[in-house]
Amino acid sequence: MSATLELTEALIACRSVTPADGGCQDLIAQRLQAIGFHTESVISGPENFQVTNLWAIKKGTAGDLAKVLMFAGHTDVVPTGPLEKWASDPFTPTIRDGFLYGRGAADMKTSLAAFVVATEEFVVTHPHHTGSIAFLITSDEEGPAKDGTVIMCDRLKKHGQHIDYCVIGEPTSVDQLGDMIKNGRRGSLSGKLEITGIQAHIAYPHLGLNPIHLAGNVIQRLDQTEWDKGNEYFMPTSFQMSNIHAGTGANNVIPGHLEIDFNFRFSTESTPDQLRERLEKILNDESIDYKIDWHLGASPFITGDGNLANALRKAIKAETKIDTELSTTGGTSDGRFISKICTELVEFGPLNATSHKINECVLIDDVVPLKNIYRKTLEQLVA
Repeated sequence: MSATLELTEALIACRSVTPADGGCQDLIAQRLQAIGFHTESVISGPENFQVTNLWAIKKGTAGDLAKVLMFAGHTDVVPTGPLEKWASDPFTPTIRDGFLYGRGAADMKTSLAAFVVATEEFVVTHPHHTGSIAFLITSDEEGPAKDGTVIMCDRLKKHGQHIDYCVIGEPTSVDQLGDMIKNGRRGSLSGKLEITGIQAHIAYPHLGLNPIHLAGNVIQRLDQTEWDKGNEYFMPTSFQMSNIHAGTGANNVIPGHLEIDFNFRFSTESTPDQLRERLEKILNDESIDYKIDWHLGASPFITGDGNLANALRKAIKAETKIDTELSTTGGTSDGRFISKICTELVEFGPLNATSHKINECVLIDDVVPLKNIYRKTLEQLVA
C-alpha cells in the first residue's frame, strides 16, 4: 500500500461530517511538523457549531523573497445519507474492484493525503528549497462557510501573509485524472422576489389582483434576457429560478403574494450591482409591487495562463500524458475567499463523478499519480 493510499484511508476513517474535523487535521499537522512545518490550529464559530482550521507553513531559504505555494482544502464531508444504501460503512475505508470507497474519498481526503505525501517527498529531495510551502485546511467548506477559510484568509491578511500560488484539492477531473483544472469560478448572486397582489375570492376577480398573473410577463422577460456574452474564460451569465410559491392551498382563493427564488451564476463581465439594476428595471417596467432580498454568495475570480496553471499542466502532462483543459464551470468553492489574498489560484483533484453520492469512491490507480502531480508542481515553483 502506498503512503498516500494509507493516509487517505486514515482520513476517511475520521468521522468528519461538517463542521466536525474528526481528528483529520491532527493527523495532517503531525506529519507536517515532522518535516519542519510550523502549525497552528484555530477554532472558530459558535459553541454549537465549532469549526477547526489548520494553518501550516515551512519557509524557504529565500526568506522574505520566497514565493509561497499553498495547498488548501477541507476535512469536513457532507452527511452520508441512508446508511443502508451504502455497500460498506462510509467511514470504514474499503477497497473493492479497484476503487477505494468511503465518504470524502473524492471530496477531498485523497487530495489532502496527496498534498501531504507530495510535500514530504519534496522536502526530502529538496531540503534547501528556496520557496515556502503552506497549508490552509478547514472543516467548514461543506457547511455555511462562515467560520472557516474566510476567517483564516482575513487573519492571514491582517498578518501580512501574501500567497503567490494556491492549489485547492477539489475533485475537478471529469473522465480521467488530469483532464480538467479549474482556474476560476463564476460568481453567485441569489434573490428572493416577492410580488404583492390582492387576495380575494376567486369568483370575484375584480376585487383582487392575482400576483401569479402579474409574474407571467416578468418571468418571460427574465428568461429571455441576455445578461452578458461571457468571455474567453467564462460562459455567459446564467439566470435561473429555483422555486415559485403562491396560494393558501385552497382552490378558490386568489393569492395575495407570490415568491420566486432565483440565482445568477455570473461572469467577470457583469457586476452584482449591474445585475441588480437590470433585474429591478424589468420589474419596474411592469409596474408591479415587489420587494427583493438579495444575497451575494460569491464573486467571480479567474487565474489566467500564469506560472501556476502552466506548472500544473506540465506536471499533469508528464504524469498522465494528456493535455488538460482550463475551465470555470461548476459551483462555488473556497477559492472565492483565497483569491482575495492570492495572486494565482487553481483547483485540481481526482474524478468528481461520485462526490457527495452514496458509495463515494476514488480510483486506486489515480492516488499515486495525483500525489506525483502535486510534487512535480512543487518542484517547478518552489525548489
